[in-house]
Amino acid sequence: MSPFYKNLALWLVISLMVILLFNMFNRPQEGRLETTYSQFLTSVDKGEVAQVTIQGSRIFGKQTDGRTFQTFMPRDTDLIKKLTEKGVEIQAKPEEETPWYMSILISWFPMLLLIGIWIFFMRQMQVGGGKAMSFGKSRARLLSESSRKVTFQDVAGIDEAKEELQEIVEFLKDPKKFTRLGGRIPKGVLLVGAPGTGKTLLARAIAGEAGVPFFSISGSDFV
Repeated sequence: MSPFYKNLALWLVISLMVILLFNMFNRPQEGRLETTYSQFLTSVDKGEVAQVTIQGSRIFGKQTDGRTFQTFMPRDTDLIKKLTEKGVEIQAKPEEETPWYMSILISWFPMLLLIGIWIFFMRQMQVGGGKAMSFGKSRARLLSESSRKVTFQDVAGIDEAKEELQEIVEFLKDPKKFTRLGGRIPKGVLLVGAPGTGKTLLARAIAGEAGVPFFSISGSDFV
């Protein structure tokens, strides 16, 4: 299956789950009028209630004029007696229980949604060459030991530069010899010159003479 169809199937599943949850929490109330418990008792006393259905703490009823209503019932032990005296038809139903699979869906839906979004963005980044994941990541290349070692003998000319850099080589070889005397670690050396004059080759020669790793990075990677 191509990545496009995989992403499409993933978003279809997520959309279906969202629709199911939306329908579950937004069931239509069949046009019932929400009324207070006090108003309900008043209607019962006036004989305006024809039928009630008690389901847990909820009461659904129908008035004598055909209008339907609903309310919530507190603990009232005298309610059944009062309804019976007024001739109200009484029905009782067990309280609705959420199916086990819906409970699992509700509890796991946020995590599944986050996982789905994470998988989608990971696939998008893979398609895009992983550029988003490489943001802030160093692009420096480490020349392995198998690469040809470069020394000052491979650098022709610029003898004065070699002499000035000899102290840097000695420091890289044995930094403790300088730190014991109070010397500070140099922050770096700036090699200035036109392109193609051997600045990178000279830097590799310094690393080769000192026997330390050499990292290479282009100037455009700093932008």
